[in-house]
Parts: sequence; C-alpha cells; structure tokens
Amino acid sequence: MGLIVPLERNFDFTVCSMKCTCLVATLAIAAISTAMADGPADNAAETVRAVPPPGIAVGPEDAARLQAALARLDSQLAELRSQLREKPALLAQLPDVEIYAKAVRYALQYHEFFEPREIEIAGKHLARGVDLANMLAKGVPIGAGRTYETRTAQVRAYVSKIDGSVQPYRIVIPPGYDPASERPHRLDFWCHGRGEKLSELNFIEQSSLGEFTPPDAFVVHLYGRYCNANKLAGEIDLLEALADVKRRYPIDENRVVIRGFSMGGAACWQFAVHYPGLFAAAAPGAGFSETREFLRVFQNEEVNPPWYEQKLWHVYDCTDYAVNLFNCPTVAYSGEKDRQKQAADIMAAALRAENMELTHIIGPDTAHSYHPQAKEEINRRIDSIVARGRNPVPRRVRFTTFTLRYPECLWLRLEGLERHWERAHVDAEIVDERLVKVTTNNVSALRIAMPSGACPLDNKQPPTVRIDGYELQPPAVETDRSWIAEFHKAAEGWRVGPIETDKAPRKAPGLQGPIDDAFLDSFLMVRPTGSSPRKQTGAWVEAEMQHAIEHWRRQFRGDARVKDDSAVTDAEIADNNLVLWGDPNSNRLLAKIADKLPIRWQDDQLIVGKKTYRADTSMPILIFPNPLNPRRYVVLNSGFTFREYDYLNNARQVPKLPDWAVVNTIVKPTSRAPGEIVAAGFFDERWQLVEQP
Repeated sequence: MGLIVPLERNFDFTVCSMKCTCLVATLAIAAISTAMADGPADNAAETVRAVPPPGIAVGPEDAARLQAALARLDSQLAELRSQLREKPALLAQLPDVEIYAKAVRYALQYHEFFEPREIEIAGKHLARGVDLANMLAKGVPIGAGRTYETRTAQVRAYVSKIDGSVQPYRIVIPPGYDPASERPHRLDFWCHGRGEKLSELNFIEQSSLGEFTPPDAFVVHLYGRYCNANKLAGEIDLLEALADVKRRYPIDENRVVIRGFSMGGAACWQFAVHYPGLFAAAAPGAGFSETREFLRVFQNEEVNPPWYEQKLWHVYDCTDYAVNLFNCPTVAYSGEKDRQKQAADIMAAALRAENMELTHIIGPDTAHSYHPQAKEEINRRIDSIVARGRNPVPRRVRFTTFTLRYPECLWLRLEGLERHWERAHVDAEIVDERLVKVTTNNVSALRIAMPSGACPLDNKQPPTVRIDGYELQPPAVETDRSWIAEFHKAAEGWRVGPIETDKAPRKAPGLQGPIDDAFLDSFLMVRPTGSSPRKQTGAWVEAEMQHAIEHWRRQFRGDARVKDDSAVTDAEIADNNLVLWGDPNSNRLLAKIADKLPIRWQDDQLIVGKKTYRADTSMPILIFPNPLNPRRYVVLNSGFTFREYDYLNNARQVPKLPDWAVVNTIVKPTSRAPGEIVAAGFFDERWQLVEQP
C-alpha cells in the first residue's frame, strides 16, 4: 500500500495524522472536475458525444450587441499593436487584453455559450478588455501602482510558440507582495479537474483563490489548453506559463510546487515524473497515473490496442517513470472511497519495485474530494519540504525515461538512447570531491551540467567520472564552480565528448518522434495547391486536413497556422515543424523532399521498406527530420493522433500512431482512426525504416 497516512478518528495528530471529526467534502472541485466514469455509453466508439458539447442558442439582439463590442475591442487592439511597437514593456502586456477578445470570439464563432448567464459574462469581459486597453494606450502598465494587502486573483495571458495563440492563466498574488521588491517568492502550480464546458470565457471568469493558497506564495491556475489532462500542447502550457510568470514576478526557482486534483491530479503525476528536476515538491490528488488499469477499473473498458499503441503508453504512463520521484518529493492524496485511489495505489506498487515508499494521505469515508483535515496534513508536509527548497545539485540522481522527449533530471541529461521505447536508466552519484560514478542502461550519450556556484567537485584538478566501469577524465571544474562534461558510448566503450555527428540524422532530445511530438513546438500546416490524379486520396487529404484544423481548435484552443505550399518562406521553414498535406503531385514542398524521405511514391505505388501499396488508395502518415531543415520535423498528412472517442476520457488521450503509418483511405475515418491502418512502426535511432512485427 506504500507509506499510507490514514486520518483515523482517534489518531494523534502529532504522529503524522489527525483527529477526524468532519467528513464534509470541500468546495468546487467536484463542480469543475467531474471526472467520474461517464458510463458504458462512452465506451461505444460508434456513438460519440461531442466534446466540447453544443452550446445554447444566442438571440440575435445579444449576438449583434456582442459582435459590435468585440469589433470595437479588436479595432482598439489593432491600434495598440502599432502604438506600442516602440514600447516593449507595454506591448508584452497586450496578451492580457487579447485574451478577453479571444474568449468572446470563440464563444460567438463556435457556439460555445453553455448557459444563459455566460452571455452577460461575455459583455463584462469585453468591457474589461476595453478598460485594460485604455490603460495601455495611456502608457500605464496593467496593475501599476497597485498594493496587495489581501490575496488577489488576476487573469494573465501569453502568446504560445506552438500556434501563436493567446493562452490564459490565473494567478493568485500573495498578500503583502511589493511589486518594487525583488525578493523571490514560492510558486505553486494548480492543474484543474475535468471540465468539458471550461471554455476560455468560463476559465477567466472564475474568481476562486483555489484549494491551496500557501502564505507568501504565488499560485498559478493553469488553463492547460482546455480539457486534455495537460498532455501534449497542454503540457507545454505549464512551461510557457512558467516563463511568462518569471518574466513578470520574482520567483524562487528552488521553491516551485506542482499540485492538482482529479484530472489535475493526473497532470500533477505526469509533470512530477517527467520533469522531476523542475519542482521542489509534488502533491497529486485523485488522478489517474497510467492507461490500461485505470480504464479497466474506472471505465470498465478492456483495452487491447495494437502493439505500437502499447509502446506509446510509455509517453504518459507515470508508473514507468516512478523512480524519478527519487528527486521530486511527493505527497499523494486519495479519498478512501474514491475509485481514483487506484492511481496512487498503482504508483505505490511501482515505487516499491524501486525500493521507495509513497507518502499517501487518505481521507476516511471520503469519495472524490479532499477531506478537510487531510488538506492540513498535506500542507504541513509540502510546506516543510518547500522550506528546505529544491537542491539543484543533489549528490545522487536516479532517472529513467523511454523517450528523449523527457531527457533530464537536475544535473543529468541524456543525449542519446540505444533503443527508444525501451527503458533507459541512469544512476549517477557524486561519490566525493574527485569522483562521479554513473551506471547506465540503454543510454548512448549523456551530459552532466552543474550551474555556477553549485558544483561540489574539487576545481584544482580534473575529476574522474566512472561510467559503467570506464574511468574517464573530463574537463576540470570552472573557477565559478560550474561544470559541464559530455560523454558518448563508442564501439570500444564510453568516451569523453559529445555523441559523434555525421550527415545522417540521429534521434535526439526534441527530435525523436512520434508524430504527436511535432505539435509540442511551433508548427505550420501546408495546404497543397496542385492537383493529384488520385481522386480517392485527394478527397481523404482534404477531409483529414480540415479535421486536423478543426480539432486542434476544439481540443487545444488555438488556430493552427495554415499556408499554401506556394507561399511558405525560408524563414517559416527555419522556424516551424512543417505539416505537409497531400502527395508529391499536389504539394510542391513535398515534391521537393520526396526523394529524401524513407517512404516514397513510384508510379502507382507507395513504397514502404520492402512493401508496396496502391498509391490511389493508400496514404502515408509520418514524422521525420525535415530535409530542408534537419533541426525541425516534417510531418505528412496528420494532426495530433488521438480522436473523438478519446476525448471522452482523459486517460485515452495519448498518441495513437508511432513514427509512420500507411492508411487505407477507402475505409472511412472513424472516431478512433483516420481510416484503416494497414501498417505502422517506428524508425530506429538513425531514423531508418526497420521491419516491424
């Protein structure tokens, strides 16, 4: 069961528990995190309800009033962009205004008003946007001159690198915060629960300070790009919000905490195990932590997908990464009667396999909510951990990964794997001031980097690094007590220096696939302008491109950038992952690189390794280093790869296709696939096609 701290009625509080006299569940978690099973109907892929659901009708007078007010705000914003061009500090605050316009625009354009009261909320948001725009036009920064005698919740926003969209977050500012002071503060992130109606309009309307408001701490409530358990672009939302918060406020990088409940608890698990070096502590509450067993227990769903889908569970199954909590102190919470207690129980078992015990606070007689006094115990423990702060250079780092999308923990970073989607593990220890000992499995290159002032090694002579028994002499520690050393595995064993490079591409951090990885960074969809002689596949391309654009907006709340193949510039090739739709006949950019891809067209055939398919009924989907810019991806004929069926339960929202696939386009797309997947697989570590099982 792990290290469980039950809240028994007669248990002495001083022994890590407390007297239980109140069984009242707390506030609005259940309101926005209704993550209970949606019933057997949501296991039927043939009849899938819409997420988000259809909105209510808006009367013509209300619609006209809001459209006119939105047009006025849009005009004001256009003037401000020009007016503030030479005032970067004020220009950087423009997203704080733009988010109000976006929230109303999406609600109007896509029929996302869900209750009558939201119509008036939209009017209030537009008025708020006008007030903020007027402040900037007068040269007054938003929030200037404000004192923070009490806790204050504010709406902030940033422009995402992924698609150029404006994304909101809410920040709770601690009482007594002095904007003129540079004293660094603790920062807690909160990941919200499931809310299928949680539009931008509703998110920025929320005024609650939240479940946890530690003294002297900023608390950021993440939107996470809607309702995806902070996966894919929702994952990057935290990293981009963190950068934006640090730009605005003094944050102590060694006192950052990740928290969440229900769907947000799932997000908390995955942030803790995938970015263990980022946080001082983690406090996941009642959220799923892996795929197969959770869906079986929670959704009564037997899950037996193709072999490549099962490999792709390694992206988000936190049980696979449990050992990473060695360097991220974690306090889990579950209600005693909550089915989602399964998540912490299975994580406890995974940790036990690593000779670690999970601290697990359990609220007695409690279902899917926080027990009030459990919150006190969680706070006591998390506050104690954060008071010590994160140690950026601990003496020992234990780290595991299955993909170079998640390559690092604190002073250790993996630069190459021997085989993706198999467990890679590193145990690195600073033995004394002259020796670092490292043991590895399934690792081909790694980097050790300790920041200025933090390296505990002797700087009078080069240290020794012993990797898997090989004694190596890397560069000495710098005089500022920083240290960087790189190592790679050659045929004769481990050697000092970076991994060898040549003209052939190699899987590396941020360039390792699968297909969905392209949508975690800036991407551009490239529309074909030529005509293809293959009518069947041409119709499929058009339909799937529109599906990708529409569902990116619905699920990740941004407008995908789209350009014709004839209009793409060299700068856009340099700055974006390119999503090329069509075939070499219809897409001129694809024609330009077709002979450099591992899948190719020849006459009436599509050739994939030793196999051929009819080109008039088959289309390739793949991700590959762009031959025009090998530092970026090229993707063929795909958006993110989970579909409508998967929106119904967040545990299903994981990549569904590997590095490449072949689709039979005669078979109609469904809520689970873009057609019949007749072949699929992964490229090897050199991006070479290998025979698949």
